[in-house]
Parts: sequence; structure tokens; C-alpha cells
Amino acid sequence: MAQPLVKKDDDRDDEVEYSPFMGIEKGAVLQEARVFNDAQLDARRCSQVITKLLYLLNQGETFTKEEATQVFFAVTKLFQSKDAGLRRMVYLMIKALSASNDEVIMVTSSLMKDMNSKIDMYRANAIRCLCRITDATLLTQIERYLKQAVVDKNPVVASAALVSGIHLLQTNPDIVRRWIGEVQEAVQSRAALVQFHALALCHQIKQNDRLAISKLVTGLTRGNVRSPLAQCLLIRYTSQVIRETSLNTQTGDRPFYDYLEGCLRHKAEMVIFEAARAITELSGVTSRELTPAITVLQLFLSSSKPVLRFAAVRTLNKVAMTHPLAVTNCNIDMESLISDQNRSIATLAITTLLKTGNESSVDRLMKQITTFMSDIADEFKIVVVEAIRSLCLKFPLKYRALMNFLSNILREEGGFEYKKAIVDSIVILIRDIPDAKESGLLHLCEFIEDCEFTYLSTQILHFLGNEGPKTSDPSKYIRYIYNRVILENATVRASAVSTLAKFGALVDSLKPRIFVLLKRCICDNDDEVRDRATLYLDMLGGDGSNGETGKDVKEFLFGSLDVPLGNLETSLKEYDPSEEPFNIASVPKEIKTQTMTEKKAPAKKSTTGLGAPPSAPTSAFDAYERLLSSIPEFSSFGKLFKSSAPVELTEPETEYAVNVVKHIYDGHVVFQYNCTNTIPDSLLENIVVYVDTSEAEGFSEVVSKPLNALPYDSPGQTFVAFEKPEGLARGKFSNILRFISKEVDRSTAEADEEGVEDEYQLEDLEVVAADYMLRVGVSNFKNAWESLDPDCELTSEYDLPKDSLGEAVSAVVNILGMQPCEGTETIPSNARSHTCLLSGVFIGNVKALVRLSFGVNGPKDIAMRLVVRSEDESVSKAIQDILEDS
Repeated sequence: MAQPLVKKDDDRDDEVEYSPFMGIEKGAVLQEARVFNDAQLDARRCSQVITKLLYLLNQGETFTKEEATQVFFAVTKLFQSKDAGLRRMVYLMIKALSASNDEVIMVTSSLMKDMNSKIDMYRANAIRCLCRITDATLLTQIERYLKQAVVDKNPVVASAALVSGIHLLQTNPDIVRRWIGEVQEAVQSRAALVQFHALALCHQIKQNDRLAISKLVTGLTRGNVRSPLAQCLLIRYTSQVIRETSLNTQTGDRPFYDYLEGCLRHKAEMVIFEAARAITELSGVTSRELTPAITVLQLFLSSSKPVLRFAAVRTLNKVAMTHPLAVTNCNIDMESLISDQNRSIATLAITTLLKTGNESSVDRLMKQITTFMSDIADEFKIVVVEAIRSLCLKFPLKYRALMNFLSNILREEGGFEYKKAIVDSIVILIRDIPDAKESGLLHLCEFIEDCEFTYLSTQILHFLGNEGPKTSDPSKYIRYIYNRVILENATVRASAVSTLAKFGALVDSLKPRIFVLLKRCICDNDDEVRDRATLYLDMLGGDGSNGETGKDVKEFLFGSLDVPLGNLETSLKEYDPSEEPFNIASVPKEIKTQTMTEKKAPAKKSTTGLGAPPSAPTSAFDAYERLLSSIPEFSSFGKLFKSSAPVELTEPETEYAVNVVKHIYDGHVVFQYNCTNTIPDSLLENIVVYVDTSEAEGFSEVVSKPLNALPYDSPGQTFVAFEKPEGLARGKFSNILRFISKEVDRSTAEADEEGVEDEYQLEDLEVVAADYMLRVGVSNFKNAWESLDPDCELTSEYDLPKDSLGEAVSAVVNILGMQPCEGTETIPSNARSHTCLLSGVFIGNVKALVRLSFGVNGPKDIAMRLVVRSEDESVSKAIQDILEDS
């Protein structure tokens, strides 16, 4: 039984407010539904029961088919009641049951009667119900009534028909498109809501016709759109047209900009804001175009309405990412919002100020931030932390104040993601600001004393082991590290033992002390901790032996793992224990990434001829290598360097399915064309791919291996091999599939003796620079970078015509074909600069590392600085040339 609603007294804040639906059960409500069958209907009682049924359905309660049928037939009896309120509840109930009950269609006659009623409320709701439950056949019968309703004088009826049209457009688009005349007439309606719904439906009907949309926008921007809601829609459609229309090359004018600017003077606040937001989001917007939009947003900052203040500061926050100078005039108004009662507004205000403020305002901002950090949720705190990190990188001389702030909030309560964001920020500041190293490391050491997150503790210890020995006084960190060995769980203790060993390897004066501490760890009750301590003592010579050479120890402790962990795990699982030990050199180094399409695509017959490709990244490469080594013509090519992912050369659902895999050798390239015959009752013979190399200078064909026969729905391969020129040989290859097609007798399954010569044009194929690079990650980029010869380092700068940092990073990573390291492919949402770390192995097994530094200069202008190191200066130059040629 539902509990009564308890009113809260002003002086009893702890009083619980109960829901009127608390405790209701489906079985009890179904029993109450029997009142629908009473001879004398109690409209109020029936409405209450329907309300409970709707509540159960909206809370996810499922009704069996039998229960839904019983409720439906009981509800239909309520059509005999003349009570208007109950009739509205009946309409809602029918719509709610339409998804789970096939018998709903039986109520059509009653709804059609109501649709022609003289009572407008009945007509509007009947239209909504009918359009929810109708099928294509019934819709054709009532289409005439719906078209009349679209232009009905009553705005409630017209809006009901228009909204129903929007829903029907998804299932019966051809029928709704026939209403275009009536819908365009409704766009001129004086009723605000009708005009809004009519414009939305009109746009959806024409959305695939760019010219029609442009005409619609042109006509309405010159006319008089009365409804503020419709005006907001029109502004959005206008922005869409602007995005799709390039700037006039002669005058430089932006089409429809005057309309958007004119909307800034509208009397409705929602229209003003929508226009301002649209202007700020224009691609390549100039400071002159931004000024009027920024002005009205600045006025909204001092509005008495929280929703306007929030909308304005959120929009200005986005503008500050690309045009910080344009927002500086609003700084005084935003500083007053730091003390706003709405913490979301305060957070956005402070992060915007951090992006637009100058060095002299940092200290004042830090004091203001401190006052409200404890009052906001973790997701807002993360936004503030990321903004402070960006500010510190912008003004490195202010690192002390900002580092102290990060250290203080690190000791406060917070969830894992919040604490991780702070730790990541401190680590980045230590790496990018040398003067911040020692104070930052001490802050991290103090944090792990009370850290409750194992992952963060191990990551801090790992970072401390790499950076701590290089400080002026490494000994001050030993106490913090050994305390983790004594007080923490086994995972953290094992990480602490490794960190101690790193200090012992790099700081000779600390070796005796490290030996004593490691010997204590040998008595630990955890196998991992004991094994690590024993291993490091042996390597460092702390057990009385000579130990390893200093170079070997540093390589072991600080060297990066040359193979991806996923590949190593797969190889270890496949390893068959025998007399021959496991060889890590046999683990493939390339990282195979699975695209979202591959993850979502249903299983289908393979077109590679190798069966379904294994999910493990090693198996596909091994299978290709075994297949190619079994072909005598390719035996002289040497060891296979890389095999690409399959590239589709035909559209889906075509007569023949063909994709190609590019196999890269030191001096050759082999194209493996995987073909599938998708035409029933046919046999293809003498299949060969003719390749035109006129746009691939220097490539010469050396081997073409045809496919003898290709039955229906059976995969097969044909190969074409080329000798390639030295260096980064690139080119475009045109492909034509040639074959003899024979018909197959379905009764005898035998093919005709004579066939027809035929050919099929395939898509072009390109060999690009990324084909000569293996995606190989490193576990410690900094150590791997320092291990390479600085003499093989090259630096260059570029201007990229990209809209955002994310677009620029993605484009460069794809061009180079290298593996992003340490999560640097992910860009913070508010970042104006970013550093991406890449690693890979160039053809010839030459290791290469790249540092990419990006910064936003302006609209469609991303500055990039590339620094590349490799084991061979010619490879560094080749990587540099890849970007210069792109």
C-alpha cells in the first residue's frame, strides 16, 4: 500500500519524505485493476489505479503476456466513461501497453471515433495513440485525417499530428513525406508550439536534401518566425548550413552570419543564447565575429537566473580553449561567480579564469579556489585539477604555489579518479618543470604514506625509482620507500623492493644501506617479494657474489620491454614446455589493434582462406608467415617484417568479395588478394589480379601466382609480388580481377566445359609510409629515449590545418604508424597543448621514438613540434620526411 506523503517542517531537516508509490506491488495493483469492470465506474479510483500501473511499467516492471492482455481489455471498458481526466489516463495506458501487447490494435475503432470527436482534447490524444499503435495498412486509411489535423485551427490537435509525424517518419517515411504541403503551411502558424513542431518535421523530411534545407533556411531567415522555440531550431539549422557552405572566396562574407547576429537582439533570452552559442561554435570564427556574442554572454553572467549564468559561463569556458583573449573582458564578471551558490557555475568560472588569467592573478585565484573545493563533486574537482596543470605549464615560475595546492588537495578525501588526476598532474609537472622535481617527489612520498589505492602506490613507487636517484639527495626518499615494504600489501611491497633496487643500481653511496634492506625482504611471507629481493641482491652483488655488470643491471631495471605484454602473454600460453627454453625473441613486436567495427561485426565466413582469423595478435602474423614460406617463389625474399590488416577492395554485397593483405619484406612487397565468389551456381577459374604500377614509381612485378579455381562461397588467394626501390617506397596500385566464369549445373554439380572470360574492377591500393613501421610500445619511454644516441636526434616544426588537438594527434599517429605510449593519445577535454609519445620499429629492425608537442595557435591552426630519435640517423631523417611529404 502506498505511503502517505509526509510534509517536511522547516525545523526538521532530517525528516524523510516518502514517495506515494513506495511499497506498491504488481500483484496488489493487478487486483485493484478489477475496479475497471465495475458497473458504476469510479473515475477518480480508476485514475489512481492506472497511475500505479504506469508507475510500475516506467520502473521497469515486466508484465506477462497474459497479465498485459487482462489489463488491456479491462482498460478498454473505460471508454464508456465520459470523465475527461480518466480518458486521458486511458490514452496513456494504451500507449504504455502497445509495446508488449498485440491486441492493442483492437482498440483502433474507439480511437478513430475519438479522432473525429468534437472534443479537441479527445482528438489530440487519439491521434497520438493511433500513431503509436498503427501499422502501414491502417496508416494509409487514416492519412487523410492526419493531414487535416496538421493544419487544424486548434493548436493542440495540430501539434499532436506534427509530433506523431516526427515519430512515424522513422517507420513510414514515404507516407509522411506526402504531408510536406500541409507541414509547410503549419510552419507559418501563429501558434508558437505548432510552428516549432512543424519546423522540426519539415527539416527532418528534407534533411537528406542539402539544397532544400538551404532554401528552407533562406526563406525563414527572411520571414517572421514568431515562436522562440522555432527560432532556436532555425538558428541550429542555419549553423548547419553555414558549416556545409564554404566562405565566399571573393568577399570573404559568411552566409547567414547577419541573421545570427540579428538574433542577439531578440527579446527572448533562449534565442539570444542560442545565437551566441552558434556564433562561438562557427568554424574559423574571427575575433570580430565573436565580439557581439561574447558581449551578450557577459551580460548573462550577471543575470539573476542561475540557468542563464550556467549557460553563459559554460559557453565562455569552451571559447577560452581556442580564443582566450576574446574572453578576458569577462574575467571581472566571472570572478564574482566563484562564490556562486551553484557549485557547477563556480567550477566553470574558475576553470575559465585559469585559462584566460595572467601570471599576476595566479595567487589570487588559488586562494579563491581553496574556499570551495570541498563543496563540489569529484568530477568537477578533476576539471579544476586539469586546469591548474595547464596553468602551471603556461606559467612555470608559479610552480611552487600550484604544486602546494595540488599537494594539499591530495591529502583530502576523494575517489580514485580524482586522486589519480592529481598524481598524474604532479608527475607531468615534475617531468616538464625541472625545478619542481624534488618538491614534487616529496609530495608524492608523503601521499603514499596514507594512500588507500594500490594502483596509485605502485605507480608512484615506479616513478620514484626512475626519478629519485637523479636528485641532489636521493637518500631522503629511502625511508618512505622502505615503509611501504613494512606496512603495505604484497603488491605494493614488491613494487617498493624494485624501487629500492633502482636506487642501489644508480647511487653507489646507498648500496650498503640498500643491501641491508633487501636482505630483510628475503624473509617476507610473500613469494613475489622474496623472489624480487633475492634476484636484486644477486644482480647488485649484495649476497657476496660479483653480481652483474653495471650496464646489465641498469638495462634490466630501467630498460623497456621490447614486446607488448598482450603478445607476451599469448606466446607464453602457447608455449609448449620442453627441453628448449622459452625465447622472448620469438614474441611478435607489432601491436594489433582491433577496430570498433571488428568488435561489433557478427561472425561471418572468412575471406582470407586461413579460416577465421584468430583473436590473438600473434597467430595472424604466424599464419601469414607460414603461408608465405610455403610458396617457393617467395623463399628468397628473406624474413617477413610486417603484414597489414586486410584492406577491402570491393563494396559489401557485390558479386565478388576481395580484400588484400600487404606483406612487407626488406626488398619486396607481396600483395595477398583474398577472394570469395558470392554468385551461386558459378565457378571461377584462372583467377589473377592485374596490377598497374604506373603511379608506383620504382616498383617492378617479379611474381604473379594465380588461383586455379574458386567455387561458390569458398575463399582462395592469388598473390602478386614486387621488388621495391630502397628507402620509403610509396605508390598507388590499380587492380583488375580477371577470370574465366563457368556456370554450374545444380543437379550434377558439374561446371560447363566452356566459360566466359571476364574482369572486375577493384579499388585502388596504396603502399604508405606507415607500412614500413611496426607498432611496438615501450614500458618506460623516458628511459628508452635516454638510451638512444642524441646524435641521431632531429627536430622540426609544422603548422597543421586541423580543427582540434584530437584531430591533429590522430592524423599524425596514423601517418607515422607508430604506437602511442603511456596513454598520451588521450587528450584532456580542456587542453590547449599536449605532448604525445610514440614508439615503433622501422623496417630493418631499427628502434625509433618520437615526441610530438602540439599547441593551439588559432582556428584551424595547430602548431606541432616533432623530435625524433632512433638507432640510425637515416631512419630519423626518414620519419621526418614522412611528415614533410604528407
